[in-house]
Amino acid sequence: MKITKLIGLLASIASMFLWIIFALFNPYTHERVENDVMVITLFTLFIPAIVALLGSVIKRPALMFIAFVWSLPISLYTAMTPSLFKMFGITSVMYLISGILMMRDGRSRHR
Repeated sequence: MKITKLIGLLASIASMFLWIIFALFNPYTHERVENDVMVITLFTLFIPAIVALLGSVIKRPALMFIAFVWSLPISLYTAMTPSLFKMFGITSVMYLISGILMMRDGRSRHR
C-alpha cells in the first residue's frame, strides 16, 4: 500500500475514532455531548472523515481536498484546545498532505 493511501486511511479512521470518543465517551465531561453538538460535529468532523476515507480508497485527491476544507474550521478550533481532541487538527492536515501526494503521484505517472 502506498504511503499516500496509508496517510489518508489513517487520518480518516483516526478522525472517526476521535469523533466517537468525543460524542459518546468524552473523558472530559464524563457524559454524552448534547444533541446539537453531536449533529454539528457529525457533519463537520465525521462525514468529512468518510469522504476522506472514500478519497483514499479510490485515490481521488479532490475528495481529500474537500474533506480538508470541510473539516478545517472546526479542526482549527479543536486544535487550540488542551485536550485529546487537538488531534482533529492533525488529521485534517493529513487529508491535505494525502491529497497533495496523490496529485503528485498522478502527475508523475503521466510523464
